[in-house]
Formats: sequence, structure tokens, C-alpha cells
Amino acid sequence: MEKLSLPQVTVLYFARSAELTGLREEELVAVPTPISSGDLWALLLRKQPRLEALQSRVVLAVRRQYVAIGNQQLSLQDGDEVAVVPPLSGG
Repeated sequence: MEKLSLPQVTVLYFARSAELTGLREEELVAVPTPISSGDLWALLLRKQPRLEALQSRVVLAVRRQYVAIGNQQLSLQDGDEVAVVPPLSGG
């Protein structure tokens, strides 16, 4: 059985997500990993409920790789950055 680790990660907020949280970044301590991208999003929502306004339009970036919110398994490591990337307007 795979052992869960509990790394500390930095969450970066951009554009509308920064406006909703009032933060540019924050530390998340003891994030269980592996974790699905959907469970990670749920964890972020528990910490920052106002992010729910972005629910169907947001993606995450883990180690600068875009990750759709869903069942994708993520193995986070101590010091990783997770960015909350809302949709960009314009076009």
C-alpha cells in the first residue's frame, strides 16, 4: 500500500482568483498526496470558499503544467507551486 506524504505547497492566485481571495499566494500545509486534481480543488474551496465563483472555468497549474480539475492523480512534493488560473477575458 502506497504511503501518503503530506507536503507543504504554495498556492498562487492570478487575476480573478486573486481578487476573490484577496491573496496573491498562500501556503498549504499537509496536503495529502497522491491527490486527484478534483480533490485538490475541493481542498482549495474549503480554504477559500469564494473561489466557487470560478468552479466551471478554472484550471490548475502544478509545476507549470496545466491540469484540468477532475480525476487526474497528482503527486505533490514539498515546495511545489500550485497556480489557480481563471479564464482570461478578451479575444
